[in-house]
Amino acid sequence: MTIVDAQTAPFSSLPKRRDPVLIGLWISLVIVAIIWLAPIVFITFTAMKSNPEVLNSAAFAPPEKIVWENFTKAWVKGNFNETFVNSTVITFIKVPLGLLISAMAAYALAQIQMGWNKFLLIFVLFGAMIPFQVMLAPLFTLVNSLSLIDTYPGVILPYLAFGVPYQVFILHGFFKAIPKELTEAALIDGASHVTIFRRIFLPVSLPVLAALLILDFVATWNEFAMALVLLQDKHMWTLPLGLMSFQGQFSDNYGQLNAAIVMTVLPATIVYLIFQRYFVSGLTSGAVKG
Repeated sequence: MTIVDAQTAPFSSLPKRRDPVLIGLWISLVIVAIIWLAPIVFITFTAMKSNPEVLNSAAFAPPEKIVWENFTKAWVKGNFNETFVNSTVITFIKVPLGLLISAMAAYALAQIQMGWNKFLLIFVLFGAMIPFQVMLAPLFTLVNSLSLIDTYPGVILPYLAFGVPYQVFILHGFFKAIPKELTEAALIDGASHVTIFRRIFLPVSLPVLAALLILDFVATWNEFAMALVLLQDKHMWTLPLGLMSFQGQFSDNYGQLNAAIVMTVLPATIVYLIFQRYFVSGLTSGAVKG
C-alpha cells in the first residue's frame, strides 16, 4: 500500500454523512409525486372498470377485467370525433403561428434598435396583465361584429392575442442575452435580419421554443371559457366543451365518463412527454436577465 493510500484509507472507511436537507427534499418530492399521481391513477382505473365494479370496488383498486368498450362507447356517445377534429385544427394552427409571431416580435424588440423599443415592449406585456375573463363580454361583441362566431378564426385570433404577450416576454429575455455584436457582424457580412433570425436565433432558441410549445399546446387544448363564449354551434365545439356536454348527459356512467376524460387529456400528455426534456432547460434559458 502506498503512502497516499495509507493516509486516505481511514477516511474512506468512514460512513458518509447524509445531508438532512437533501433527504427532506427527496421526501417532499415523493409526497408531491404521490399527490400528483393519485388522481391520474384513480381516473385511469375507473375508466377501465364496468359501472357495477366502480360502485363495489375500492377507488384505487385496479380493474378485475379491463372494459375497453368504455372508450369506444364514450367516443361515439360524446361525438368526440367532431370535437377532436376541431381542437386539433385550432391547436395546430394557433400554437405554431403564435410561436412564430412571438419569436419575430421578441427578436425585433431585442436586437433591432429603435427609439421606442421599451415602450413597445411594455405595450405588448400589458396584454399579459389583463385577465381574459373580464374581456369575454367585449370580446364576444367584437367577434360577433366581425361575423366570426362559430368559426376557427373567431377562436384562433383571440387565442393569439392573449397568448403572444407572455411568449414575447420569455423570448425577449433570451434574445436580449445574445450579444448584439453577433447580429452586427452578420449585418456587416451582408445578412438581412430575416436571415439572422432564421439561421442564428431560431436554432439557438429551440429549447425555449419547445418549452413554450408545451405550455401553449396544453393551454390551448384545454381552454374552456373563451371557447364556450365564442362557439355556440355544437358542431364547432372543442374537446373541453364536448366533455362538459358528455358529463351532463352521462354523469352516472362513471366508467365511460372517466374514459372520456382520459381521451381528452391524452394528446396533451403525449406532447409533454415528447418535449419534456427541453422543458426545464428552456424555461431556465428564457429567464435570463435582459
